[in-house]
Amino acid sequence: MAELYTEDNPFQIFISFKKYLDVLEHIRYNDRLEYRASYAESLIEKTKKFPELREGFQDLSLLEKHSELIRLLLADLFPTGLTHNEIKAASIPLADITFNYTERFKNILADAGTDFEIKLRDINQDEFYIFCCCIILQTHYNTDFKASLPLYYDIPNKYGIMKHYKITVNSDFTDIYPEKDTQIPDLSTVEMLLENMDDISLWKKHFPPKSWVMCGFAIISLVDCTSEVALSDLKSTMIEIDIENPQPNENLLEIFKSYFDVPDLNFGLMIYNKKDRKLENVPIYENVFTSYILDFWLKTFNEEVRQTTLENISYNSKPIVVANVDKMDEEIKKLPSFQLLKQANINSFIIIPIMKNVELMAIMEFTSSQPNSLNGLKLKKIEFFTEMILFSVSRFNSERNNQIEAIIQREYTSIHDSVVWKFRNEAEKYLNAVLSRKIYTLKEISFKNLSPLFGFSDIRSSSEKRFNLMKEDLNAQLDALYALFTTINSDSEKYLLAIEIFENELNNEIKADTEQRFQRLLQDDIHPYLQAKVETDPRAEVKENIKTYFKQINTQNQLFYHQRKNLDESITLVNRKLADILDNRQTMAQEIFPHYYERFKSDGIEHNLYIGQNIAPNLDYSQKYLNQLRFWQLETICNMEAEFRKFKSSLPISLDIASLVFVYNEKIDIRFRMDEKRFDVDGAYNSYYEIIKKRLDKAHIKGSEERITAPGKIVIVYFGMENQKEYLQYINTLQKQNILKNDVEFLKVKDLQGISGLLALRVSLYQAF
Repeated sequence: MAELYTEDNPFQIFISFKKYLDVLEHIRYNDRLEYRASYAESLIEKTKKFPELREGFQDLSLLEKHSELIRLLLADLFPTGLTHNEIKAASIPLADITFNYTERFKNILADAGTDFEIKLRDINQDEFYIFCCCIILQTHYNTDFKASLPLYYDIPNKYGIMKHYKITVNSDFTDIYPEKDTQIPDLSTVEMLLENMDDISLWKKHFPPKSWVMCGFAIISLVDCTSEVALSDLKSTMIEIDIENPQPNENLLEIFKSYFDVPDLNFGLMIYNKKDRKLENVPIYENVFTSYILDFWLKTFNEEVRQTTLENISYNSKPIVVANVDKMDEEIKKLPSFQLLKQANINSFIIIPIMKNVELMAIMEFTSSQPNSLNGLKLKKIEFFTEMILFSVSRFNSERNNQIEAIIQREYTSIHDSVVWKFRNEAEKYLNAVLSRKIYTLKEISFKNLSPLFGFSDIRSSSEKRFNLMKEDLNAQLDALYALFTTINSDSEKYLLAIEIFENELNNEIKADTEQRFQRLLQDDIHPYLQAKVETDPRAEVKENIKTYFKQINTQNQLFYHQRKNLDESITLVNRKLADILDNRQTMAQEIFPHYYERFKSDGIEHNLYIGQNIAPNLDYSQKYLNQLRFWQLETICNMEAEFRKFKSSLPISLDIASLVFVYNEKIDIRFRMDEKRFDVDGAYNSYYEIIKKRLDKAHIKGSEERITAPGKIVIVYFGMENQKEYLQYINTLQKQNILKNDVEFLKVKDLQGISGLLALRVSLYQAF
């Protein structure tokens, strides 16, 4: 025999009519009305032939087999006079199995379709298991443990509108008792369980599956609460709008359909942009809402009329209700744009301005293809959630402004999280002064006595590559023009001569303004000539060749830009990859000790780190954190080099990078420059550090013309032997990890302007690690 309830459950469930038969026994021997006693006796006698009805069964086929007898047995509980009004059925406790329906319930299920399967709404299996355990506690201890869940059925009607029914359960004819060997928890255990309502394993330990028996049947009654549920769902949906994680609720339109009971309803909403004085779609719901009427209005009237109308709404914000479009004013029907409504099959609509403090916030619309489906009664229903729409629009605008501010700070002002506390403290002092109507001058933001770390991964010879690729592009363009003018032949001799002069200059004695002069020749003479030829030359081949040529030029500067574009794309890809690695590993670095971090993209990536007590005054700072951060920096540079090698071959233009770390022992100060919205070193003495940084990428080995940086090698530039010893330890650690090779070079850096005494370590990376 199949299990009645296959889900994990503390109960063994049996269908039984014993408790109701006991009621009939009482009527049989005690009722003063003879006909009732006789009726009860008749039913009892009929059931004696089928002992399973009293003893209990789990075979669901017996419900169908005894359906007529069950109907007669339960006749007093299901009065015939109420069968077309009540939504009622018998039910197997704690299961989605119902039987013995009233006629109204049968009709509702028939409208839902043959494929519809009745199910309880939104009940988590673990929550349901604990709910069943609470029923046991409530029954066994005869105490109200508030063991109740709101139970609903969602059943579509014949028009496809989802109707919501609240379920009330009568369990008078149900018994609950433990199995023979079941251990019943004591009161102290019960208290402990009630303190751990989410611990499903704990509940299953004390109430194992199938350890209790539930025997009997229940009576369920349904009440249509579609409007209430839809209104609640609507409020929840509007509250859930999240700017940071925009996930539109695709069921919102279905909620509106249920609430208004209009199957072909459409909903539209536009927010009023006060600054630009215009209506805008809600970006999150742009593909969900359909603003037919508002679109019709925007397309019908000019800008002046639209703005005047929007301003006048502040004085008259009364909703517009058109129950039947065909009965609108004849003058409106004559407008060509009126056909937009008919094309959209709109025959009934409501327009409602959303106002706050006599100011327009948004306009919403409801439309339907059915005449008279939207009317004054539906407008009354809208009043119940207008405040929620207003709240949602206000919250959306507020959060959007906050996100815009966050984007501006993240993308443009670059105030790092590690130092934002100081800005916040100063802003808080300023705001408190303003609120107290006091004068307060914002103080300068600076951090003193910091240890700096600097490094870069520079794209090698990018300027030289750009120059050579520029020559390739221009030579390709000159060749294309030469072929064109050779084909054209007539009256093109002067252009052929100009091309030969530029080609000779480009490849033999290029000047600083060669490209600019060639560009002017193209714009002023050659391209106008070719464009005229497209119109006048009778030869189809010539026209096609000219069109092919123009497809290859950059519209902004009129030049071929193929190779240089590939270089730009390659540099962008390299910068993005290296920056992502650096940013991701920064999360790990901040855990060492909070520090200020910034990076810059050019032809490669360079970064600055500043660490010290002043950055995080509430934490204890020591030299060990600087040492850990220096090792992190060296390891990260190696990681960036390794990742670059993995994707180098996929670049449109082959590139190399050379990496360097600069070690500086002196403490420096940084100050936030309001004009540039960024931090910079503060004071003349600290500027020495900046000068060194800017000259390192072109530095050479002393006594040689070789640059200290080289592809495939990491360079560490420093001043004293103390730093040398420190970094040799770091290098040794990375050598043991097969990240760096055992080929450390000890170099002296050629004196830079005003800078002498710099030393360097240079070591190669393994090809793969």
